[in-house]
Amino acid sequence: QVQLVESGGGLVQAGGSLTLSCAASGSIFSINAMGWYRQGPGKQRELVATITSDGSTNLADSVKGRFTISRDNAKNTVYLQMNGLKPEDAAVYYCNANVKTRWGTTPRVYWGQGTQVTVSS
Repeated sequence: QVQLVESGGGLVQAGGSLTLSCAASGSIFSINAMGWYRQGPGKQRELVATITSDGSTNLADSVKGRFTISRDNAKNTVYLQMNGLKPEDAAVYYCNANVKTRWGTTPRVYWGQGTQVTVSS
């Protein structure tokens, strides 16, 4: 099995910064893309950012220029650096990873349990 554990959420004032981390552990052969999603109150889960195993990134328009996604392949960890936070960024942030648990098997997506980000105005 594969576990993803997020950390780094919390309460921050508007304009402030937070860094989220998500570490994958367990039966991992390789990890393809990793990503961050968020779900605000009464909203659907939405994509925030993704990063491939070779470092190519994709960010939602709403966070471009403010958020940065990165990963440490040696640690099976993905990060989300969030600067210039706005009240509308408040949400539960979830990480996911596309993981192959054995050579020759089909990768599948695993999700973390989520970490709360609250932004006060």
